[in-house]
Amino acid sequence: MSPSTTSLLVLAVTIVLFVWNRLPVGVVAVLTALALYLTGLVDATTALAGFGDPVVVFIASLFIVSEALDATGVTTWAGQRLIAVVGDGPMRVLVAVLALCALLTAVITLNGSVAALLPMVLVLALKIGTPPSRMLMPMAFAGSAGSLLALTGSPVNVIVSEAAQDAGAGAFGFFSYAVIGVPLVIGTILLAVLLGPRVLPVRQSASAPRDLSSHAGNLAEHYELHDGFYRLRVRPGSPLEGTATAALDLTAYHGLVLIGLQSGGGHTFSGDHVVEAGDVLVVTGDPAEVSRLVIAQLLAVEMKPITTADGELVTRDVGVSEVVVPPRSPLVGEVAFPGQQRSSELVILGIRRLGNDVGPRPVELAAGDSLLLHGTWSSIDELVHDRDVLMVDSPDLVRRQAVPLGARSGVAITVLIAMVVLLAFAIVPPAIAGLAAATAMVLFRVVTVNQAYRAVSWQTVVLIGGLIPLSTAIQTSGAADVVARRLIDIVGAGRPYLLLVALFALTAVLGQVVSNTATVLIVVPIAVAAAQETGVSVLPVLMLIAVAGAGALLTPIATPANMMVMGPGGYRFSDYWRLGLPVMLLWLVVAVVVIPLVWPFTG
Repeated sequence: MSPSTTSLLVLAVTIVLFVWNRLPVGVVAVLTALALYLTGLVDATTALAGFGDPVVVFIASLFIVSEALDATGVTTWAGQRLIAVVGDGPMRVLVAVLALCALLTAVITLNGSVAALLPMVLVLALKIGTPPSRMLMPMAFAGSAGSLLALTGSPVNVIVSEAAQDAGAGAFGFFSYAVIGVPLVIGTILLAVLLGPRVLPVRQSASAPRDLSSHAGNLAEHYELHDGFYRLRVRPGSPLEGTATAALDLTAYHGLVLIGLQSGGGHTFSGDHVVEAGDVLVVTGDPAEVSRLVIAQLLAVEMKPITTADGELVTRDVGVSEVVVPPRSPLVGEVAFPGQQRSSELVILGIRRLGNDVGPRPVELAAGDSLLLHGTWSSIDELVHDRDVLMVDSPDLVRRQAVPLGARSGVAITVLIAMVVLLAFAIVPPAIAGLAAATAMVLFRVVTVNQAYRAVSWQTVVLIGGLIPLSTAIQTSGAADVVARRLIDIVGAGRPYLLLVALFALTAVLGQVVSNTATVLIVVPIAVAAAQETGVSVLPVLMLIAVAGAGALLTPIATPANMMVMGPGGYRFSDYWRLGLPVMLLWLVVAVVVIPLVWPFTG
């Protein structure tokens, strides 16, 4: 069996395994690389080269940049701004998201825009009550169309432009692609709006996050934070000094209730303690009566009531966390009360038992009690590793969704802009720009090293790294030349429109299982040879290849962007063609009609 036949056979088996959908896509990719080595189509170095390919490095770094933007609340802020501008109507939000993804793709490529917008769109979908599956795939497809708005939209555009220059026809301009890209973006958005609800599944991913954007307000209502409490510190010379705790009498202050007494360091006192300077009284009641008490007894207000839904409970610096006392916790039997300071930076706002608020009074904690704690984010983060309590919601997720433009968001935005500039002006290769941005996010402590590792979708990395050797084998084995000769035999001479259709079909089919960059590298020599043999200008042919290369829409493995939305959208392998096929047919029609008008077949 010839090498070209063997490589095409490996390609066919790979497609079958992907469609079969019984093996993880990463496993299929690794098996493909191993099959290429075992059949002798590539050596060991080439079989493993994909995992160190610059494209793989670039994609992995984009996941880290996206994590930094999400962790600092930049994506939450963008989502809020988007809803503020277009409202919360599902159709308007969908159109705005698709247009935003298309424009962003023109600057930072498809993979970067989808990775950056994915967290924001998931939260938006939850806010407007739309399944993420109705938004994520259209977003990826709109981004694919947006890659044709400028030269920087995709490596494919650069490859095609250089091929045109090498063929003596001159390179395409920076915005030349927009002539075809603008109608494709508009058409893709229209199809997503009109056809998407009919063909896309209504499915929730198990990994989809909860909507925690109104978390603080919900907790404030749940714990009945209406009256609140005051923490009042005893100043030196206060009339309360020397008074036993049990003898403290606030009856002169109408409606004022003493909840508890603590030392300045947070230690809780019993009834036989004698009040000293620096002790803290926790009281609740009418603000006017509290003011009278503060003035008369020489007290200082350390903490006022926190009753607002979002304005004070959750900010860039402080937040809230709901925790549950588990069985056998050391906290069981310990006295606690609302307003009690549990550490230097944590205060109990409320306590619930068996679903009911215990009110402003001391109680002995029991297993199953829930506490609402308020303090700095750093102190709340430490609770994640505290075995004495169980956290109900991840503080990291709460912070991402409830705190727009949080700490270090300015640094994250600055790094993003720097990366965009490096990409837009091709100052350095994309992989270097992405890697530098990801490293900067870690060095400037926007994300931790562990966060960076967790942010990378290793399934996507393995998938792309395992399939890159397949495109190499198709080129080096002569399979590409075999396909080119067969294509020319079928099309013949004097049929330029048929040539465009045939090249679109060839590129589209290969692009569903091989990266679009690799596909275009394979097809460009075929297209140039076919154009020269049939007497057609290479410009319309190469622009057609750019459109077809971007039209990798039928499978999740067609582009990394398609793969990125598969898990969060809850998609299956067979879901993509339902919307992807109509969109590709529209692209074909638009390309065949518009391209010859701008770039004639002769000239």
